[in-house]
Amino acid sequence: MKRVSISGSPRENVGKKDAKMHRAEGRVVSVLYGSGEQTHFTIEKNPFNKIIFTPDVFIIDLEINGKVIPAILQDVQYHPVTDEPLHADFLQIIEGKPVNIDLPVKLKGVAPGIIKGGILTKKLRTIPIKGLVNDIPEFITIDISGLNIGNNIKIRDIDFGKLVPQITEGNLVVGVKTARGAAVGDEEEDGEGEGEGGEAAAAE
Repeated sequence: MKRVSISGSPRENVGKKDAKMHRAEGRVVSVLYGSGEQTHFTIEKNPFNKIIFTPDVFIIDLEINGKVIPAILQDVQYHPVTDEPLHADFLQIIEGKPVNIDLPVKLKGVAPGIIKGGILTKKLRTIPIKGLVNDIPEFITIDISGLNIGNNIKIRDIDFGKLVPQITEGNLVVGVKTARGAAVGDEEEDGEGEGEGGEAAAAE
């Protein structure tokens, strides 16, 4: 995965009033967990936006109190009206301990079914996986060069290597349906989950 550095400032007080003050100063209230203790801090909004408003995933080196702590972003809360980030949760990376993360899906090749007039339907833009950080790539590559009209690729068809997908194997990832709207990608797959993969596709 790509790697970036972000500087954080420790919070002396934890509470709504303190959080409101930091947000007014253009900072994002954050918490780091994973080592048994929680660290409360704030980060500047501008460098943080460069991480969240991109499909890429990162190892984030958090610089707090002179220490550099490797972490991954786990969750972001946004303002319901402005979509400005309000709060961020980071998970500290512990060597030998697997992490959960949503990896973006990247398609490779040209599907013959599209050349014949079919429509490509991409049902999942990210796939939740679990694995060691050193085994996690920047994205999951899926070759669609073998897809004709009526064909699709499900979770069970993908080689994840050492990673373990955190979604049912019958979930549809990508398919080619006829231009008339035949339900290749629209029907529920094998009764094993709904089209968008529930919470897993919320990152779309």
